[in-house]
Amino acid sequence: MSSSLKRRDGFIGEKLFAIPQKILKEAKERDPELFPIYITNIGYFPKASFHYRERRKGCEDNILIYCLQGKGHYILDNKRYEVSSNQFVIIPATDKYMRYWADKDDPWTIYWVHFTGDNMEAFNRSLNLSITRGPVQIPFSEKAIEIWQNIYQTLEMGYSAENLCSASFCLYHLIAIFLFPQRHIQNDKDNEGDIITKTINNMRNNLNKKLTVEDMAVKHSLSVSHFSNIFRKATGMPPIDYFIHLKMQKACQLLYANGDKIKTVAVDLGYEDPYYFSRIFKKYIGTSPEQYRVTAKNTG
Repeated sequence: MSSSLKRRDGFIGEKLFAIPQKILKEAKERDPELFPIYITNIGYFPKASFHYRERRKGCEDNILIYCLQGKGHYILDNKRYEVSSNQFVIIPATDKYMRYWADKDDPWTIYWVHFTGDNMEAFNRSLNLSITRGPVQIPFSEKAIEIWQNIYQTLEMGYSAENLCSASFCLYHLIAIFLFPQRHIQNDKDNEGDIITKTINNMRNNLNKKLTVEDMAVKHSLSVSHFSNIFRKATGMPPIDYFIHLKMQKACQLLYANGDKIKTVAVDLGYEDPYYFSRIFKKYIGTSPEQYRVTAKNTG
């Protein structure tokens, strides 16, 4: 494979999150009992031509890959495997050399999740997850895709403690779908939204604007004080803090996936002053935009 064609990401239609370490650390320190395992990165790569990833020192996370279509390959501790459609692999945390890539002629479409915890060795041992366990064939799993999408959509709504906790709890269900597929049945979907959900979706659709609490409250015919109270009770944050939080989450995505200048990212999120944007970003994420881009690219 020509090195000039190798790609870690950047595929048309892809989805991905690299959750900032500062946010994960704070959530764990606040409620350690709720995060025995948790998601660090999550993504979807459709028809990922020339996808290639090399990890010379292994990976500290477990890596779950579900191949929906096409084929891919991976080498782990000098042994090579092929992953075909409707197969999954869970590569446990290891310091062994690994690399994985999409098939040249039939590139894979994959859903993937990186997850870790404070006692992954025991976790993996209890589930008989070892580096010698290769890909596993399963029937097409609509339920697995639904759960993955639920996790992704939850994280899209922001990195609040509740959302991170919900995603981690759903992670158990996702793992169970693959390891114990015969134990699970399809459940009905519930798409009912409430004031909070509708407000957050409105925030997400207007990340390039400067919304006020008044703008949000009037949509639901509520007073500012009443709206602010119910929003804070549901999310743990004031509405404007949550809106900024979503802007910074989107900034993380743009910095990770694109090569845009910091000024361009700032403007896309409604900040005319890139220096002010950088200060806000560091306040919420714990590092500068430049540092986050470098760190996320090295750990994603």
